[in-house]
Amino acid sequence: MLLPASAEFIDLCRTQVDLVVQSLRASASAVYLTEEFAESLQTQLVPIVVYPDDVEPSRLQLPAPRLPSEDDSLSANPNGPKKSRPSALPKQPSAATLEVFRGQPERMVLPLMHEDLVFGLLVVARENQQWSAWEQTQLERVAHTLAIACVLDQRQQWALSADFEQRSLHTQQYQTLANLLHQFRNPLTTLHTLANLLLKRLVPTDPNRRLATSMIQESDRLQTLLQQFDQSIDLGEAALEQAPDPTPGLKRLPASPPTLLLPSSIGTNLQFQPCWIADVLHPLLDSATAIAQTRQLTFEAQIPPELPPVQADPQALQEIFSNLIDNALKYSPAGQSVQIEVSRDPQIQQQAVAVQDTGYGIPAVDLPHLFERHYRGVQSEGEIPGTGLGLAIAQDLIQQMHGTLSVISPSDPKNLTHPGSKFVVCLPEVS
Repeated sequence: MLLPASAEFIDLCRTQVDLVVQSLRASASAVYLTEEFAESLQTQLVPIVVYPDDVEPSRLQLPAPRLPSEDDSLSANPNGPKKSRPSALPKQPSAATLEVFRGQPERMVLPLMHEDLVFGLLVVARENQQWSAWEQTQLERVAHTLAIACVLDQRQQWALSADFEQRSLHTQQYQTLANLLHQFRNPLTTLHTLANLLLKRLVPTDPNRRLATSMIQESDRLQTLLQQFDQSIDLGEAALEQAPDPTPGLKRLPASPPTLLLPSSIGTNLQFQPCWIADVLHPLLDSATAIAQTRQLTFEAQIPPELPPVQADPQALQEIFSNLIDNALKYSPAGQSVQIEVSRDPQIQQQAVAVQDTGYGIPAVDLPHLFERHYRGVQSEGEIPGTGLGLAIAQDLIQQMHGTLSVISPSDPKNLTHPGSKFVVCLPEVS
C-alpha cells in the first residue's frame, strides 16, 4: 500500500506530462500510481495526472502484461533453480513490451520501476504516428525520473508520518500526565488544610505541633513542585500543538496507544456499576467542610435519604464531584457560601447533583470555552492557581457515563455583587 502522493510529486508529474506533450507531441498522457501492488494481473492503479483534463483515465486502456511463468524460467535455464515470479512488468522494458497492444505502436505504457518494484505507470499516446527509437528513449528517461521521484516522495512521507505519529503519542502522554497531576492536586490541598486545622487545635506546648508544622511545610513544597510540573507540561503541549502538520491530508498509520499513566477511572475502561450518590459524596463533604472553615465560607449539603443508585463508575464520579466542589470553594470569596443539592426526577429516572456558589460568577465570554483543556479565561489573570483541567476532565468522564454536565452562570442574576455559578451533574438511575 502506497501513501498518497504529495503535492510536490504531483507538480513534478504535471511538469513531465507537459514535457511529453510539448516536446514529443503526445496527444494524451497520464501518470498512474499503484494503490496496492500484488503479483497478479489486476494491479489497482490510481490516476495522478491526466492530459487532456477532459479525458477519462479509463479511455487510455491500461495493458495487462503477461507474467513470465516458471516454465519460461526453466526453458531459459533447464538446470537452474526455480525462481520466484518477478514483478508484473519487466525491470528494463524493451520497445516491444512498451507497446500497449501489438499493431498500435502509437500507444505506450512505461512502468515506474525501482529495484524490481512497480510504483506506477506512465501512459502516452498520439494519433497516427509511431514512436521512434529516440523518442522511446526519452520516454524511458521520463519514466525513470518519475520512478526515482516517487521513491523519494514515499520515503519522505513515511518519515513525516512517523514523526507525526510520534508527536501524537507525546501529546497523549502530556495530557495523561497533566490529568494525573491535576488528580493529585485535590487530595494534596485537603491534606494541607487538615494539617492547618490540626495545628490550630494543638496547644503551643504540644510536641506534636512540630509534626503538624512539618506536614504543612512539606505540602507547600509539593505544591511548588506541582506548579513547576504544570509549567513544564504547558510548554511541552504548546510546542506540540503549535508544530504544523507537515503532511495535511496524509493518510497515516494508526498510532499505538501510549502506556496509561492514570487509573482507568480518569480516561478509559470505566467500571459501570450501581452507585449511591450519598456514599460518593460523604467522604468529600468532610474535607470540604474543613476547607470551607479555613476560608471563612458557609458550606452545606442537602441529600435526600434512600435515593436509588445511579449507573456510574464510583471513582470517576468522585473525581467529578471533587473537581466541582474544589472550584466552588476556590473561587468563592470569604463570607460567601457553597451549597450541594441532590434531587431526583422519577419520571425520567434521573438524579441531579447541583454544586452552587455565591462567588463572582463566570464571564459570558468564558462560558463557551469552559470545558476546554487548559482554558481558564479571566481566571488566568488572577492570583488563584489552576491548570484549567478540572472541568475538562469532569466533562469527559460524565459523557462516558452517559450523563450531562451543565453550567448556569450567573445563578442569581439579581445579585449584582455575587451572582454565583451553578454546575449540575445529571446521571441515569439503574434501570
